[in-house]
Amino acid sequence: MAEKIELTKKDRFAVAMRSQFLQGSWNYERMQNGGWVYSIIPAIKKLYPNKEDQIPALKRHLEFFNTHPYIASPIMGVTLALEEERANGAPVDDVAIQGVKIGMMGPLAGVGDPVFWFTVRPMLGSIGASLALGGNILGPIFFFVAWNIIRFGFMWYTQEFGYRAGSKITEDLSGGLIQDITKGASILGMFVLASLVQRWVNISFAPVVSTVKLADGAYIEWDKLPAGSEGIREAFTQVNQGLALSPFKVTTLQNNLDQLIPGLAGLLLTFLCMWLLKKNVSPIAIIIGLFFVGIGGHLIGLL
Repeated sequence: MAEKIELTKKDRFAVAMRSQFLQGSWNYERMQNGGWVYSIIPAIKKLYPNKEDQIPALKRHLEFFNTHPYIASPIMGVTLALEEERANGAPVDDVAIQGVKIGMMGPLAGVGDPVFWFTVRPMLGSIGASLALGGNILGPIFFFVAWNIIRFGFMWYTQEFGYRAGSKITEDLSGGLIQDITKGASILGMFVLASLVQRWVNISFAPVVSTVKLADGAYIEWDKLPAGSEGIREAFTQVNQGLALSPFKVTTLQNNLDQLIPGLAGLLLTFLCMWLLKKNVSPIAIIIGLFFVGIGGHLIGLL
């Protein structure tokens, strides 16, 4: 019986280091597939010593792949475990490997942006910027060091977590565990994406519902402000006191909708797009349709 081939921590660490260049070969046809293949080359060479076996192993990973570059690490860990079992004779076929990648990459893609781009990096950047504004040279150094420690630490430990979880997946090749993992990832991804609808989808209805003249003293009287910088300072002071910029309060249809349910129009538009996708309408057609609706709505004064 042939000796079992195992990926050592050194092999997996080499993959983690290469995975930092996941988007180094990005393309519009298959997105991150080139960077993915580049990342797993050390593992493929270890698992398949013969070149005749390495070629098909690399080819099956040239299929479409696209997700957040840091969230790819747990998926890569699971894939390494599946490839390891396959190299040792387990009945893991191309469909199972590709199915795990596709099943996890989509749902998890929406997790990376709010966690890293919208939370961790702005938080570290604000700390570094506050230090730098105080004349402390440690500001940019703090940001660079802290960001990379958190980023690579997350990538390494989630890859290891995925690798250990992948070993359990191979014990249930009927697909039950794979389905549980992909279902859980889908629920998490959809929850995060749903919470970001109000941030990403913005519709503003322009029609004016009412125009009300404000009482004297409720707005800034620009013609009575001092000239020059003193007038600018006084204007800022009055704005901070709550005075309106104009003597008229204009209420638009969007203001009324926001008082009812903020972000309602964006949510309804999202549901409409989901319904169209369910009806097998092409995403390109939906994008073009939204483009023309936006232009038309602006021309007639609706948007």
